[in-house]
Amino acid sequence: MPNANEETPTALSQVQRRAVSELLRVSPAADDLARRFQEAGFSLALVGGSVRDALLGRLGNDLDFTTDARPEDVLKIVRPWADSVWEVGIAFGTVGCQKDARVGDTVQRFQIEVTTYRSEAYDRTSRKPEVSYGDSIEEDLVRRDFTVNAMAVALPEKEFIDPYGGLEDLAARVLRTPGTPEESFSDDPLRMMRAARFAAQLDFEVAPEVVTAMTEMSGRIEIVSAERIREELNKLLLSAHPRKGLGLLVDTGLADHVLPELPSLRLESDEHHRHKDVYEHSLTVLDQAIDLEEDGPDLVLRIAALLHDIGKPRTRRFEKDGRVSFHHHEVVGAKMTKKRMTALKYSNEMIKDVSRLVELHLRFHGYGTGEWTDSAVRRYVRDAGPLLSRLHKLTRSDCTTRNKRKAAALSRAYDGLEDRIAQLQEQEELDAIRPDLDGNQIQEILGIGPGPAIGQAYKFLLELRLENGPMEHSPRAASSGVTPSPNQYASSRCG
Repeated sequence: MPNANEETPTALSQVQRRAVSELLRVSPAADDLARRFQEAGFSLALVGGSVRDALLGRLGNDLDFTTDARPEDVLKIVRPWADSVWEVGIAFGTVGCQKDARVGDTVQRFQIEVTTYRSEAYDRTSRKPEVSYGDSIEEDLVRRDFTVNAMAVALPEKEFIDPYGGLEDLAARVLRTPGTPEESFSDDPLRMMRAARFAAQLDFEVAPEVVTAMTEMSGRIEIVSAERIREELNKLLLSAHPRKGLGLLVDTGLADHVLPELPSLRLESDEHHRHKDVYEHSLTVLDQAIDLEEDGPDLVLRIAALLHDIGKPRTRRFEKDGRVSFHHHEVVGAKMTKKRMTALKYSNEMIKDVSRLVELHLRFHGYGTGEWTDSAVRRYVRDAGPLLSRLHKLTRSDCTTRNKRKAAALSRAYDGLEDRIAQLQEQEELDAIRPDLDGNQIQEILGIGPGPAIGQAYKFLLELRLENGPMEHSPRAASSGVTPSPNQYASSRCG
C-alpha cells in the first residue's frame, strides 16, 4: 500500500490506514488464494469495489479479484481450494466460489469472484457487452467505470496499483472516469446509471464533465436491456441517499428513458400556487418512508413511495373555483405503475404489491376524524392484506405539509385508526377474515353440491362478516329471531 508522506493530504492518510486494517482482516483467505495462483504461474489482485470499500473502511466478505489466468485455468486453481464453485458468469470471464477461512478466533465465509483481465464494449445495436480478454492489469483497469473502482492491490505482496488517480478522487469524494466519459459510456451505457447509483450509495459528487456526458448521451441507455436497468435502479433505490441518485437521473435526462413517469411529476405551478410540486413531494415521501423502515431497506415500500402519485399528471384538472384536482389519480397511478414495472421486468408479485399500495394510498383520507364504522375498518384491513404494515408507513409518509397543526391532526387521526385496527384484530383476527361458514357447511345448509351457488353464498357471507363482525351460527341463534345467523342468510340468499 502507498505510504503517506508530509505532502499527502490528511484524507489520503486516513483512507490508507483504513485500507491496511481491512486488508489485514481478509488476508488469510486472499493471500492463500493468491499463493495458489502464483504457484500456477499467474497473478492475482484484489480489484474494483473491493479496493474502494477497503479504502472506505467498509469491506465486507464479498471479494472481487482480477487475474491474467483464463477462466479454464481459474477453475483448475479454485476447485481444489474452494468449498463450492459456480460458473454462472464464466461467459464473461468470471468464476465464483465460496470459502470458509479462519480469521482470528472465528471462521468467516467469503464469497469470491475471480475475473480474467478483460475489455468489453457495445456496438450500436447490441444489448449485451462483447467480451475480450486482456493481458495486463492496466488494460483491465482502464475499462472500469470510475477511477475509484479502477484501483487494485496485487497479492500476496500487497502492491497498490492506481494508474488513474482513484485514491485522490476517493479522498475528494468525486466520481470520474479513467478515460474520457464519452468513451466510457459509449462502451457501456449502463455506466451512466451507475454514476447515479454510486452517488446515492456513497454520497459522492459526480464530476461536471461526467454529468455533461451523461446528459448528451442519455439516449444511449436505450440499447441496454430492461433487466440490467432494473438492477441498477434497485441498487439506487436501496442506497442510503436515493434522492441524490434519482435527482441525477432526472437532471441528465436518463429518467426520460428508464422511468419517464418521474420527471413527468414536475408539474408547473398554477399562478395561485394551489398545488405543491408533485416531483419534490414524491421524493420527500420517499425520504420519510425510509425513515419509517424497521428491518432494513424495503424495496416494495420505496418504489411505492416514489410512484404513489404518478397518476396526477394524467388526472390534473383546473376547477372553476381555481382549485386543482387529481380525481382518481390513485387508480390511474396503479395502472401506470403496473405498466412501467412490467416494462422493467419486475416479478409479478412485486408488481402486484407495489400497484396495490399505490391504489390504496389515499384510502385513509376518507377516515376524517374517526367516522369510519367497524365494517369500514375491517375492509381497510382486508383490502391491504399482508401489505397493511407497508400501507401504514406509506400513508404516514404521504403527509408532507409544512402546516404543523394539520400534520399533527393527520398523525393523530392515523394513530386512532391503527388503535382501532389493533382492537378489532384482538377480537376478530382481522388478518384472516373469513365467512362464519366454510364451503362444506354452506353445502350442507343449502343441500347442494359444489358449484357456482356455493361461491356466491361464500362471497355474500364474507360481505356479511365484514359488515357485522363475527356472527353466531348455532341452531339456537338461527331460531331466536333476534339476529339472523349465517345459516339463515345463506338459505335466504341462495335457497
